[in-house]
Amino acid sequence: MNKKLALFTAFLSICLFTIGQNVGSSPEYIKALTSEWKGERFPDGRPKVSDDLLERLKNISIEEAWGVLRNRGYHNQYEGNWEIINPDVPMTGRVVTAQYMPLRPDYEKYIKEHGKLENRSQQGGTNSWPIDVLVEGDVYVADSYGKIIDGTLIGDNLGNSIYAKSKRGVVFNGSVRDQEGLSQIEGFNGWIKGQDPSYIMQMSLTSINAPIRIGRAIVLPGDVVLAKKYGVIFIPAHLLENLVITAEVTALRDQFGHQRLREGKYKPGQIDSQWSDEIKKDFMNWLNNYPGKLPMSKLELDDYFKERNW
Repeated sequence: MNKKLALFTAFLSICLFTIGQNVGSSPEYIKALTSEWKGERFPDGRPKVSDDLLERLKNISIEEAWGVLRNRGYHNQYEGNWEIINPDVPMTGRVVTAQYMPLRPDYEKYIKEHGKLENRSQQGGTNSWPIDVLVEGDVYVADSYGKIIDGTLIGDNLGNSIYAKSKRGVVFNGSVRDQEGLSQIEGFNGWIKGQDPSYIMQMSLTSINAPIRIGRAIVLPGDVVLAKKYGVIFIPAHLLENLVITAEVTALRDQFGHQRLREGKYKPGQIDSQWSDEIKKDFMNWLNNYPGKLPMSKLELDDYFKERNW
C-alpha cells in the first residue's frame, strides 16, 4: 500500500509540475523527469554528465550503444534516415529539447504572452528561444513534425549563434535553410530531415526542455545524444557511464576474439559462445598487455569486472 501511495504521490507531483509549465520547463519538473540521475545538474535541472564521457562516447558504435540500451529495457531511443551536414564527423552532447506545432493564432498568442513573462526575447521569431538557453556541450534537438517546405528552423545566422553557444550542432525532425552556409561553420554539424530555401511559416514553438518525439525515439531534456553517420541514439543520462564502459569492453572483447581467430588459437565456436575459464584468463592477460592506451582507466576496468557476469 505504501508503495502505491508513493507512486501516486510522484505521479501527482509530475502532473502539478506539468500544469505549472509555460514555455520552458521548470528545474523541478526536469528533475522529476530525470529522477534516476544522481549526479551534478545544471541550474535548469538537466543532468550534467561529464565531458570525459561525452568524448569517449564518440568512439562507441550505434550498434553497441543500441544493444546496451535494449538490454536495459530502453527500446525506443534510435532514429535513422537523416541528411547529415558533415557525415564523417560524430557529435555527442547534452540535449536541449524543443517542440514545434502547426500555428494556431490563439495558442500562438498564449505562447508569446508567457514567453514575455519568462523574459524571452521579443525580437524575431520564437524559434530563437531554444538557442538562447544553450550552453557549451549542448545539442539542440527539435521536433518540427518533419515539415520541410516553410519548416526551416534555422539558417546560417542562427547556426552561427548555436555553435557560438554550444560548440555543437542540431538534431531536427524537420528542416533547415542556408545549408551551404551552415556547412561552412567550422565545427558545426546537423542531423536533419531535409533542407529548403523557404522561411519558417505557420509554425509555433510550444515547449522548451519537455519530452519530445524524434521519429521512433522518445527524448527527454538532459539525455545524451550520440549522432553518427549511421543514425542517432538518445541515451538517458543515468545510463551513460555504464553504457560507455560496457561498449568499450565489448569492443575490446571483439578485438581480442578477432586476433585469436586470425592466430588460429581458438575455434569460432569457442569465441562465439560462453567463454571458458582459459579464454577469460587469456583475455585478462591480453588486456594487461594491451599495445596502446585503453579507453577506460584501470580502476574503471577493475570495477566493471567485479560486477561482470561472464
